[in-house]
Amino acid sequence: MLDKPQILETEAQLSAVIRLTIPRDQIQQVMEPAISEVLSTLAMQGIAPAGPVYTYHFRMDPGIFDFDVGVPVKTPVTASGRVKPGQLPAARVARTIYHGPYEGLGAAWGEFKAAIAAEGLNQAPNLWESYTTGPETTPDPAGWRTELNQPLLP
Repeated sequence: MLDKPQILETEAQLSAVIRLTIPRDQIQQVMEPAISEVLSTLAMQGIAPAGPVYTYHFRMDPGIFDFDVGVPVKTPVTASGRVKPGQLPAARVARTIYHGPYEGLGAAWGEFKAAIAAEGLNQAPNLWESYTTGPETTPDPAGWRTELNQPLLP
């Protein structure tokens, strides 16, 4: 289920990220280790997350995911191993909340992007999703919430 999309302006947000370019079918194998690595690096540097874990996709390709796994921060992270300083952009976006398990995100994005196109809005090639409520909060996937952000072109 998707909430009604909203159009809003986001502010730039410092973050700690790991950039990954992987075959799409490897996402389940690489996400959890990357999230753990980012969070461990923040803990070692004494930096608290300033928001939920997110993925920022530079472009959407049917076979390849080219993206950052990141966590917003208020204090810049020092590069360490694969973890680098990053940033979510300031942008005009269409935003919605998807309710449900991660396996439904592909269909949710398709529905969301179709709704944006039906409004005559031009979509940028990049997008991001923030995992606001997930398995760390509730074991029931019906209670999971993922914020979908689609940047818009003028």
